[in-house]
Amino acid sequence: MSLARTYAVALIGVAGRLVEVEADLSPGLPGLTFTGLPDVAVTESRDRVRAAVLNSGFAWPGQRITVALLPADVRKNGSMFDLALALAVLAAAGGVSPAAIGSVVWLGELGLDGRLRPVRGVLPAVLAARDAGVATVVVPDGNASEAALVDGLDVYVAGSLREVLLSVRKEGPALRRAQPADPLDQTDGSDLADVVGQPVARRALEIAAAGAHHLLMVGSPGAGKTMLAARLPGILPRLDDVSALEVTAIHSVAGLLPAGSGLIRRPPLQTPHHTSSMASLVGGGSGLARPGAVTLAHRGVLVLDEAAEFSSRVLDSLRQPLEAGRIVLHRSGGAVAYPARFQLVMATNPCPCGSPKDRDCACRPDARRRYGQRLSGPLTDRIDLKIKVDPVSRAELLDDASPREESAAVAERVRQARAAAEQRWSAFGWTTNGEVPGPVLRRRPWRPSRVALEPLDTELELGGLSARGCDRVLKLAWTLADLAGRSSPSVAEIKEALWLRTGRALVTPA
Repeated sequence: MSLARTYAVALIGVAGRLVEVEADLSPGLPGLTFTGLPDVAVTESRDRVRAAVLNSGFAWPGQRITVALLPADVRKNGSMFDLALALAVLAAAGGVSPAAIGSVVWLGELGLDGRLRPVRGVLPAVLAARDAGVATVVVPDGNASEAALVDGLDVYVAGSLREVLLSVRKEGPALRRAQPADPLDQTDGSDLADVVGQPVARRALEIAAAGAHHLLMVGSPGAGKTMLAARLPGILPRLDDVSALEVTAIHSVAGLLPAGSGLIRRPPLQTPHHTSSMASLVGGGSGLARPGAVTLAHRGVLVLDEAAEFSSRVLDSLRQPLEAGRIVLHRSGGAVAYPARFQLVMATNPCPCGSPKDRDCACRPDARRRYGQRLSGPLTDRIDLKIKVDPVSRAELLDDASPREESAAVAERVRQARAAAEQRWSAFGWTTNGEVPGPVLRRRPWRPSRVALEPLDTELELGGLSARGCDRVLKLAWTLADLAGRSSPSVAEIKEALWLRTGRALVTPA
């Protein structure tokens, strides 16, 4: 038989698409031709696969070979197709039974010596294979643990092309089943008990965690802004199964999933440097865009330390994903959509000189104003909480007697508040107050009482809030009510939400 087919998977962003790999042998000059929009890595595989087959002790057909990657209008990227290509060609040449390979998805890159090398994106590829109804997938040894995370199909692993061929030809042992890895300790050892003082900032951090709200901290160097931001993931609930699979798939596509690791259960933390480019933050690259920090922080936290030092264009690129929870990037190779539902935490100094205390600042008033204006109005309008982080006093710094609340205690309150929000919103498909659209909160039965809304009504009449700001105050108020164990926001929650949202917390701590 001169025609054979098997299956692989093409990745488009973090989504997989089943690809039929067909190989046809015909008379003519020896060579291999691709059809079906392959990229450079795929077309270069002709020499890589041929060497792998020969070095594994098998014959390479000396005929004209045509390989079709179907559907032909979907771009094929990367070296994940090597194993499927080798098996399809050998089956077309009669070296392997076409029936033995025809209903299996084969994933992996081949070395010149026939070794089966791990590839990026195996987890979303296996998920796509399962969703397409495939019953069996074979992956490299190095991808065994992430592939085994997917239920509902048989996943086998191999270390080389020769091992695969001997198994398929019934001349060697059967392939081994993939085994899931033991859960890793994904904690970093940081704790809120490390933070000295800062009751207002700690309260804001707890509110941000409970409702998935964005946070801006302004304060002098050494006040604890970076420490607080880095400890936010430690008080967030662990990711559920759906979110954990989603986050793990993203890190697999990005090539950041450690070998032998299981599901990522801890909300991810991304802390890009202030010199980061727009492509590194939101995603980019030639052909199809790769995920950026906003996607790697999906279901977790994106911390922009020294936020005012970032390029204004880079900061303003966050405006759309902050609202939509996803980002669509158009490049020459096509458009790709990535999830980007993250919590943004920005920390910045109040002025360029960064003096520890305001009285020591040597900056002119116009310099301080220009420095603050580096964070544009449309961006800060999307920030829910805005607080000032004052320097730690000598008494607080050297006081060992006063106990400091640990992350575990705060995390329990956050868990209870999130459980209340999820119970309220789960019927609509939302889990946190930060996800709820503003119009929903302004309608019955979720609209607070007229008495509770009086402070908000006054602020709107004075022009101190935009329509978006009004909605975010309501979201904050619901989170405050959940933390307080109330069934709906009262005047106290509305007032505190206004104080935190309007930036008054940047001026006068309550």
